[in-house]
Amino acid sequence: MKFLKKLLKIVVVILVLVVIGAWLYSKTYHPKYDGEIKLKNLSEKVTVYFDDIGVPHINAQNQQDAYTALGYVHAQDRLWQMELIRRIAGGRLSEIFGEKLIRTDKLFSGLGIEEASEKTIKNLDKNSPKYKMTMAYLDGINQYIEEGKTPIEFTLVGVEKEKYTIKDVYNVFGYMAFSFAIAHKTDPLLTEVKEKLGTAYFNELIGAESENLTLIKNEKNTELTGGFAKAMNDLYDILPLSPFIGSNSWVIGADKTKNGKVIFANDPHIGFSQPSVWYQAHLKTPDFEMYGFHLALVPFPLLGHNRDYAYGLTMFENDDVDFYVEEENPNNKNQYKLENGFVDYKLIEKHIKIKGRKDSIYTIKVSRHGPVMNGIIDHLDDKRSIAMQWIYTKLDNQILDVAYEISHAKNLSEFKKGASKLHAPGLNMMYGDAKNNIAWFASGKLYKYRDSLYTKTYLNGASGKDEIVEYLDFEENPQAINPNRDYVYSANNQPDSIDGKLYPGYYLNEDRAKRIVELLEPKNDWTKEDVAKMTYDVTSPNAPIIASDFVKSINKKDLSVSEKQAISFLKDWKGNFEKQEVGPVIYNRMVYEFQKNTFADEMGKAYNQFTNTPFIEKVLPVQAKREKSIWWDNVTTKDKIENKEEIVTKSFKNAFAFLQNQLGENVKNWTWDRVITVEYKHAVGEVAVLRKFFNVGPFVTTGGDQVINNQIYDIDSTGVYKVKAGPSTRRIIDFSDVENSLAIIPTGQSGNVFSAHYKDQAKKYLNGEFVKMKLDNKEILKIKNQLILIKEKD
Repeated sequence: MKFLKKLLKIVVVILVLVVIGAWLYSKTYHPKYDGEIKLKNLSEKVTVYFDDIGVPHINAQNQQDAYTALGYVHAQDRLWQMELIRRIAGGRLSEIFGEKLIRTDKLFSGLGIEEASEKTIKNLDKNSPKYKMTMAYLDGINQYIEEGKTPIEFTLVGVEKEKYTIKDVYNVFGYMAFSFAIAHKTDPLLTEVKEKLGTAYFNELIGAESENLTLIKNEKNTELTGGFAKAMNDLYDILPLSPFIGSNSWVIGADKTKNGKVIFANDPHIGFSQPSVWYQAHLKTPDFEMYGFHLALVPFPLLGHNRDYAYGLTMFENDDVDFYVEEENPNNKNQYKLENGFVDYKLIEKHIKIKGRKDSIYTIKVSRHGPVMNGIIDHLDDKRSIAMQWIYTKLDNQILDVAYEISHAKNLSEFKKGASKLHAPGLNMMYGDAKNNIAWFASGKLYKYRDSLYTKTYLNGASGKDEIVEYLDFEENPQAINPNRDYVYSANNQPDSIDGKLYPGYYLNEDRAKRIVELLEPKNDWTKEDVAKMTYDVTSPNAPIIASDFVKSINKKDLSVSEKQAISFLKDWKGNFEKQEVGPVIYNRMVYEFQKNTFADEMGKAYNQFTNTPFIEKVLPVQAKREKSIWWDNVTTKDKIENKEEIVTKSFKNAFAFLQNQLGENVKNWTWDRVITVEYKHAVGEVAVLRKFFNVGPFVTTGGDQVINNQIYDIDSTGVYKVKAGPSTRRIIDFSDVENSLAIIPTGQSGNVFSAHYKDQAKKYLNGEFVKMKLDNKEILKIKNQLILIKEKD
């Protein structure tokens, strides 16, 4: 007994020591928000004021010192995030996560991002402000690496810190550009539909592209396998960092606001992760001021505002990737055919370091169009050589100029000049200013092919007839400056025509765009509070129309009382995705069953790559309305041709039976909050014992797919909707009260798990609340948390 008591005391003492040690560790390893630090290469003292949500307000005497300070404080909050994002484009994730990420590394290292970065860096003007500020920012990061605490993630996964270079900055841009592209998920599938099912099936699918369009108007006053698509989706599913997806933005002109000044709103939609994608920072010097939202390793904010102007972005969704079938020499697989005969591929040898095993070495073939994807995507089942042409790596890269110039513009003309330099990825650049100018620019290098060419299937690489024939001048890009309707907006929807034709792309369905116009158009007394409420809107204008088409086609004979009740809920639903609504639960399950029963029999394995894509979302409302369609017939049934009523009725019966089993007999209890959740996942949080420590959530949320409060989830067999993406920030800048502008991010400012700001915005974000973006210098000077950065003596 004495032994047991003694043992118990020892265990208690050990536990107490562990708790004390963990507490001391957390106090030691949280970011430093006050005190004094000596940094090299500063010319003057810099004071950093950390506000109540952890945003640094950097007061410096010159921009070079300000950017050095930004690099330092950005690193102390987000060094692990920086490490992950620089490794993606370079194909270096396997070094820290092992062989499960070899395929991802092989893809990204083979895209040509690094080679394009190296080419761009060689031609940079080393005396330009953008270069000097970028190097100052990197210097700040690298000084933190030398002197600051190592984030716990580095210890947990066993990786050493490495200094950063300007190549890492360009690699981040490359990853961003590729994650915007949709072609690699859509073009291979459409090619298979056309080649294996025939033109009748193909034409019905692509016909949806020109229907149900809310156009952004131009105005200037002054058995299919789905192998390729599946491979791409699989690689994205295991990425430990957020992909870029969609966005909303609208800028309301002075004549439509109560106070007679412009109101700017923006919420880019990006994959959810922890930490949040954006890092907020406010830089102030005698000749410059900007409150910005920064990507990891990017010194110049892609979203920002000051007292003079505000800017933001949404994804353009234009087509900047094309696939070519290369005809190889049957006698020499290292040659491919051009118009005048065979030429050699460029061969590039790649090495991938892998944690716990030998390096992987492979060779990429590169044609005049780009890398041959068969060599960088394992298990690609197309025997033909498929090369990818990507505007990002094909043309000269000025993306650092773009980021610098839009964040340092003095007026609308300078902002437009910066926006015009973007070649890829395509972005809708949104602008509003204190002089009551508003503007939208669809930025990106646009181009033309011969008129009859459809570019969303594989092109002929050998003929010379499927090549780009013309690049357009930026003035021909869709854009609007101070339009008569007195607002501009973008929701990733189709822009108006160029030279009488709609520019090809992978634009999202019109739901969010239509709702934004519905709300903006009739109202002429907008306030900041009205706009804040609008960003949290959860109503779909198109979902009730689709639901009505479903209801009309259901055979109403022999329905149970509960089935009739379910139909009544679906019929009366107004498209609202609030927590207590029943309609969205029935609707989403009905969509799943309808799409599966319509397309899966013909598509086979490829069907899983068709679901949950922007393309199927555009096809859905068109297909739901069609009375006659080649897709209605179930090709697996013999001696029978199904019609729309049979497919829709079967879909409803299946949906009802599933929901009754999942949620119970009482239809009234099938509420949205029972099936939708969101969790912000950290790369280390994938380990079960670390999940609660690093991940934020799960939470019940509100909203739905393609409403303004866009909560993006997969509609699949589970009947549970785990939100994987949505608004990465919500920002509202009111130029009648610019010093009290509003923002929110999904979790918190810091990526350091020991920081008080790791998740302090999470509940506010879910509840539709905001925090103030402080600009008032008098208010900032009163902040207690002050970190003084002083020059280290030589």
